[in-house]
Amino acid sequence: MSYRRLGLCLFSLGALVVSLSATPASAKTIPVIDDSQLSASTTSIGGARTLPTADTIPHFHGTSFNPHDGVTYGWNMAGVDPSTNGSSTIEVDVYPMVVNVAGLTFDGNDILAGTLSSPQFATNNYGSTPFATAAGSFPNAPALVRGPGGVLSQGDAGHPLQLEDATMRAQFNKTGANGYHLLLHANVKPTITINVPNGAGTLLQSGRGVIFADVSYTWWGAQIQNLTQSAEPTHLPLYLTNNVLLHIGSNVFNCCVIGFHGAGEVVGHGTGSVNGNGQQHVQTFSWASWVRPGIYARANGGTDWALQDIHALSHEISEWADDPFVNNKVEPWLTPTAPQYGCTGVLETGDPVVAIGFAMGTNTTDQTTNPNGTNSFDGFYHPEDEAYLPWFMRTAPNTTSEPTQSPSANVGRYTLMGDLNPFPGFRQPATGC
Repeated sequence: MSYRRLGLCLFSLGALVVSLSATPASAKTIPVIDDSQLSASTTSIGGARTLPTADTIPHFHGTSFNPHDGVTYGWNMAGVDPSTNGSSTIEVDVYPMVVNVAGLTFDGNDILAGTLSSPQFATNNYGSTPFATAAGSFPNAPALVRGPGGVLSQGDAGHPLQLEDATMRAQFNKTGANGYHLLLHANVKPTITINVPNGAGTLLQSGRGVIFADVSYTWWGAQIQNLTQSAEPTHLPLYLTNNVLLHIGSNVFNCCVIGFHGAGEVVGHGTGSVNGNGQQHVQTFSWASWVRPGIYARANGGTDWALQDIHALSHEISEWADDPFVNNKVEPWLTPTAPQYGCTGVLETGDPVVAIGFAMGTNTTDQTTNPNGTNSFDGFYHPEDEAYLPWFMRTAPNTTSEPTQSPSANVGRYTLMGDLNPFPGFRQPATGC
């Protein structure tokens, strides 16, 4: 792992097969992690230089001028160039993972149907949302709570879309009847079983009594990178887990990473790439976890309301689409909404808006009462907001993205949620460090 970026720390692995009600004595012996230690963070792994002739996912190259530092930045994104008004479909190979940790089994098959029915793969109307994150008493609790919804992507109202398609269309103002699309086609692959050895994983429970796996980031990252060597370079392999989070270093309470995406050249049995001369197999990949309500999300729309179900998955898929090869650099940025990332110079669209999201679709998966008797679920999926290219490029006015819901001097929105994002820093370009 040549590159690590801390950010959204919520990915989980498998469904808890043994319920708390069946093992009350065991639950008493599992340490409780304080909410103050449950930071939300994600990472990126690897990175690869890609050429037009490389064997990899469909992608396009573009440049953007940053008027603040006077630099023209080059970048690659997944799919076809929006200026062509064309459509691209990328195959996503979904691998459910069964993870055995400290005597409990976390089965990704238990949330597979819910994931496939979620906005990530199913279509919804993005014209409006019933609920969106409100600041609350940020940065003090209660923070990032459930607030009223409203108009979301007004240009795409009435057009059924997948989540990432709606996100990219709004980013490049290709809404309505425009033919531009980035579509994801899911292929369910054989289940992968991972047995986490002693010393590489343990069990923790949240303050609401929800048990989850807590696995070593270094150990887990190596397992995923090994799996990618047999993946199809023109597809996106998605390793799906349920309630498995990762800790950094030896302290199991240095938690938690909830997902990552990455890229790298596929190596042979010797040294170096399978092919050369521009024909390298460049594999992009993502690991994402379903997050049970009650790990992060407090009861009744309280703190971290949106940090549940597909929140981490939506974070990683969006970042993969805007930075599939983990090599898109930008002027360093810093935001008080995500201090865990520090001052960073990468185009990672989910990092600035960690835990900020909205309600979409109908969710019937994992809608269960917390072991302490409270309820954190609400019957919706909770995609994350995503920061757009013009935010990173300090573009003002922003004539690239879909206009904001209300007239603005900056014209275009800087995140998918636009005016629904409660923080003023996302109604203007990014600021430096």
